[in-house]
Amino acid sequence: MDTQKVALVVGAQGVIGCNLIAHLRDQDDWNVVGLSRRGGESAGRTQHIAVDLLDKEDARAKLGGLRQVTHIFYAAYQHRPTWAELVAPNLAMLVNTLESIEPVAGNLQHVSLMQGYKVYGGHLGPFKTPARETDAHFMPPEFMFDQQTYLENRQQGKPWSWSGIRPAVVGGFALGNPMNLALAIAVYASMSKELGLPLRFPGKPGSYDKLLEMTDAGLLAKATAWAATDPRCANEAFNIGNGDLFRWSEMWPKIARYFDLEAAPPLPLSLTSVMADKADLWKQIAGKHGLAPHSFTDLSSWEFSDFVFSWDYDMFGDSSKARRFGFHEYVETERMFMDIFDDFRRRKVIP
Repeated sequence: MDTQKVALVVGAQGVIGCNLIAHLRDQDDWNVVGLSRRGGESAGRTQHIAVDLLDKEDARAKLGGLRQVTHIFYAAYQHRPTWAELVAPNLAMLVNTLESIEPVAGNLQHVSLMQGYKVYGGHLGPFKTPARETDAHFMPPEFMFDQQTYLENRQQGKPWSWSGIRPAVVGGFALGNPMNLALAIAVYASMSKELGLPLRFPGKPGSYDKLLEMTDAGLLAKATAWAATDPRCANEAFNIGNGDLFRWSEMWPKIARYFDLEAAPPLPLSLTSVMADKADLWKQIAGKHGLAPHSFTDLSSWEFSDFVFSWDYDMFGDSSKARRFGFHEYVETERMFMDIFDDFRRRKVIP
């Protein structure tokens, strides 16, 4: 690897990581190393490594030779059933990554930490909106606090800097990802159509008319790379949203129209429950329409979707800090959804 910058993308197979790799791959001055449990196919200036970051020895063995890494983009996540149980594994993976790379990467310049609105307590219930980067922390546990504190402390006196990137719900292409709202909507709509049903918003009463925002994965990739390479962004956190707000009451009928469906009145449904017996139906749909052979499990993120659709309170942040520091790109959220659905169709993920 002989280009100016070498990115280590941790969590390379997730919706954030794979879209970041796609963005960096398009830039002439980046080489990329992607880390994930599954690994991937290396090609051109992109190398993939399968590693268990919860295993300190495996991390050191697999990462100890990556001396040319200049930027770490950390977007890995391990799910656990409770907020408290999330802390240990998610902190350990970051620690094992940095402590494997930092001693050998003599030209390490930046560590980018992917965060989110959990920093503001958005997952717990109604919180102050618009959320700002200066908002006070709440009572832990919250693994994002531990990760940021670890980075801040380790960075003291070091030549490298860090940034915290805080997107809203991220929209983009990735399979086998537990947090892909757009894919869940697309599969749910495709099944509704197959069954001759209208498209019902399945969320909690009260969630249909609250203000929300999303973050396009491509936009997020650009913002993440910007913050990692602009000296003004050193040791700062940034909210990154599309730049507009929406309500499901306005967006849902537009999504229904995309799939040639009527939008019926909302009805609270647990997608986790109603989709539990739908693998055979999806197999039928895939055969009928000649879809790519993805397993139903790889297309499912029902638990996360139920979580998002349960937000009967406003969920948005103030992204003006990023603009003040020089990042001015935006994406219209309606266009984002339609482009993602088009992409799913091109890839034969949905009919």
